[in-house]
Amino acid sequence: MFLRQFVNNNNAAVVEMSRADFLKANLRLILAWPLLGVALCAVLWTATMLQLEAEKKVAQQQALDSVSSQSKAYGQYLLRTLEQMDQLTLQLKYEWENSRGHLRLDQLKTQGMYALPQFAIVAILDRKGQAVTATAPLTRLRTNERSDFLLRHWRSNSSALRIALGRANEAAPAATATGIDETLVHFTRRLEDEDGNFDGVLLISIHSSYFSEFYDSVNFGKLGMSAMVGEEGELFSTRLGARVLPVHAGQGTAFLDTSFLETDSGAMESGSRVAFSDKQNRYVGWQALKAYPFTAVVGFADSEMLHPYQETRTIYMGIAFAVTLLLLAFTVIATVLSLRLAWRHHQSEGVRNAYRMATEGTSDGFFIISALRGDDGGIVDFEIVDCNEPGAGYFGVRREQLLGMRLQSRAHEPYFRDLIHNYRAAMVSGFSEEEIELPDGNPFKLRWIRRRLVRSGDRLAVTLQDISTAKEHERDLRRLANEDGLTGLPNRYWLQQFLPGALARAAITRHMLALLFIDLDGFKDINDTQGHAEGDKVLRAASLRLKAVLRPGDHVVRLGGDEFVVVLDPVEDDSRAEQVAQRIAIAFDEPFYLGSERHKMGASIGISLYPRDGAETEVLLKNADIAMYAVKVAGKGHHRFFQPELFETIRSRRELEQSLVAALEQDQFLVVYQPRVDAMSGQLCSMEALVRWRHPQHGMVPPLEFIPVAESSGLISQLGEVVIEKVCQQMAHWQASGLELVPVSINVSARQFGRGDVHQVLASALARHRIDARLIEVEITESAMMDEQNRAVEQLSAIRALGVRLLVDDFGTGYSSLSQLQKFAMDGLKIDRAFTMELGRSEQGEVFVRAILSMAHALGMSVVAEGVETREQLDILRALQCNEVQGYFISRPVPAEQMQVLMRKRFLIPLPVPVSPPYSPVQGEENNTVS
Repeated sequence: MFLRQFVNNNNAAVVEMSRADFLKANLRLILAWPLLGVALCAVLWTATMLQLEAEKKVAQQQALDSVSSQSKAYGQYLLRTLEQMDQLTLQLKYEWENSRGHLRLDQLKTQGMYALPQFAIVAILDRKGQAVTATAPLTRLRTNERSDFLLRHWRSNSSALRIALGRANEAAPAATATGIDETLVHFTRRLEDEDGNFDGVLLISIHSSYFSEFYDSVNFGKLGMSAMVGEEGELFSTRLGARVLPVHAGQGTAFLDTSFLETDSGAMESGSRVAFSDKQNRYVGWQALKAYPFTAVVGFADSEMLHPYQETRTIYMGIAFAVTLLLLAFTVIATVLSLRLAWRHHQSEGVRNAYRMATEGTSDGFFIISALRGDDGGIVDFEIVDCNEPGAGYFGVRREQLLGMRLQSRAHEPYFRDLIHNYRAAMVSGFSEEEIELPDGNPFKLRWIRRRLVRSGDRLAVTLQDISTAKEHERDLRRLANEDGLTGLPNRYWLQQFLPGALARAAITRHMLALLFIDLDGFKDINDTQGHAEGDKVLRAASLRLKAVLRPGDHVVRLGGDEFVVVLDPVEDDSRAEQVAQRIAIAFDEPFYLGSERHKMGASIGISLYPRDGAETEVLLKNADIAMYAVKVAGKGHHRFFQPELFETIRSRRELEQSLVAALEQDQFLVVYQPRVDAMSGQLCSMEALVRWRHPQHGMVPPLEFIPVAESSGLISQLGEVVIEKVCQQMAHWQASGLELVPVSINVSARQFGRGDVHQVLASALARHRIDARLIEVEITESAMMDEQNRAVEQLSAIRALGVRLLVDDFGTGYSSLSQLQKFAMDGLKIDRAFTMELGRSEQGEVFVRAILSMAHALGMSVVAEGVETREQLDILRALQCNEVQGYFISRPVPAEQMQVLMRKRFLIPLPVPVSPPYSPVQGEENNTVS
């Protein structure tokens, strides 16, 4: 029989199950000796651990008392030190203001004042941040630190002491090479003139290591630490054992997480509440300073503080462990002897349960089916001779009711007719296994089963397994793989599976198929301003609106983001696809009302047709995408069919983008310079830097070709950094050659300005090439300053704080108003060449220029007229009192070598015959004009 064969083939499993039964039956005998041994060990270890716990608490309390005491002592040390620095800055402020600017700090240092090693820098800075007198060069300070000192004290009338953490300037490597801790703590006070106005800053910079010298005489182990923590959690001084750790501005938690400092004083074990970078647990004590925003922190490593306790613990644990081993050995010997007596009695019972274990130990249905043969030896019926309870449960009856049932008695039922046929086939093949989806009304009340048939002689071993849950899960996974989770529409994967079949059907029936590639106009603004939750609502509403304008047989697919594809299958001609595109565009002209929110969007639609625009899925999608991109470029909100020339246009544009990337990597850009001269004297007073692209194959590429592509691709910011670097490098070369420099203006694009880091790029280049900031001017278009005016004011202030002049470029073509010009406080403006070209041609042109000049001079700004190409234009501008002129009449943009010749020449147009009284600048303009 099959079951006998099953039992014989699984003897090893039967033996294992027999052992399990034996252990269960003799559980009390097995556990008696081990429980006794465990009880004795428990008593031993409980006594040991209680004693160790008591001694540990004593050691921990001693550690907490010690660290608390040390933190208070360190706090007193820091308080005395800061009070000394407070008094020292007050004394120096008094001496400086009473000396009326004649105090010399370098002489005081030679006389012994400020000569101690902890004084890194003592300096008096004027209102512009320049050192009036100092004990050391200010190269150790970063430029933005000096600007920060000035801005903080200029904005505040308070003469209170300010304390800040800084770090050494990267441009002064020699300072750090000396081995001195170049992390500085800056003490600053406001200086005032006789009228009480801001007159500069007093600065004393102390090495941060000075504040940890308190522990030079204290032995607090290799892993003990101390720290001086600021109000915001930044580390001003850190010491670990005998080492002083470096601290850096902006990295206050490099060694210690200071978030635990919620009270003025305290002590605790760090555990998981205080994180150290070396992962060491410590006892930490802290004490806040009463008069200053600092906290003294001291930490002792628990491994060092609890070392005596650990030695005691090792001795106790060794004794307990030895006694435990003796008890365990006794328990094992006693248990083994007891089990041997009971094992032989149990062995004979194991095999008798094999059959029941095989058939009842599973949730699968198990049947033994016997083939019944007629006189001719052929199979005429099948009888159920055995089954397990789960198998009978599939039929909804008890096992006894099912045994002996013949299948022909139920052959009138479809399921049993198929079952007899399958059993006959299995008797021939010897094996069958399949997954079956059962029809409604089946005897099992199931949806899916896995049926396995194995022949053994004249019988079949049948196993039935309910796989309905697994199949349901599989169906859900298949649905999720093909469905967009947000909108419920088919997704990109579904489209890639569906389109090849749709195209094959279209090829057979010779009909057309259309793809409409849809991108929502304005969705990104909604997502960025209203948040992703609101954006998701808009996408769901958009999907419903798309489905509403389509036929039942058409499909809407969400590719991702705000991109959708509509599949029209079939379409008769172009007009059908165009009608659908128009309906979609009209539908999206209507605002989306979601709750109290109103969202206005549009739809840009690109259309490709099969077979005209491609015969493959990827080709059709790509061409529809290209057509949609062309709609975006042309103004959005409409539709367009794919045309081959669109591909060439986009390909050329992308090739140009790639060439721009290569040009930036290979330094293919050069800078040319166009001089600006004083309108009255003709003297060179400044110049404008203009970028040019020298392509290795195509020669000079016009700026009108590559600048818009650089803007749209985002490469304009990187290109702007290259121009700033090249200009500063060239000015450094001219300066080294002994030439008298004039200011150079650099154009900053709206995208580059919008990034907010122009002042950092300028500061870095100026410092690297040692160029005076007053020799650099920045030209910014009106539109660049209009997006976020508060942010624009901050950026312009940061640029001006460097000493760089600011000019409004192409004035008159943007959106500026008088109030905006006052708010931004620009140094000058440049009249767009479109207005200059009208001079001499119409009265209106002269009126516009006169109005711009009057407004600018009234606001204290200098004016540059661009695009001057004739003597007549120059004479009119002179008569109108224009400050500077620029254009082909003076000079075309020239390379740096030719510009060097013009710089030596200085006067670039003939001296004018006076046509009116010289222009008298308004009050304050002298500081804004270029001499």
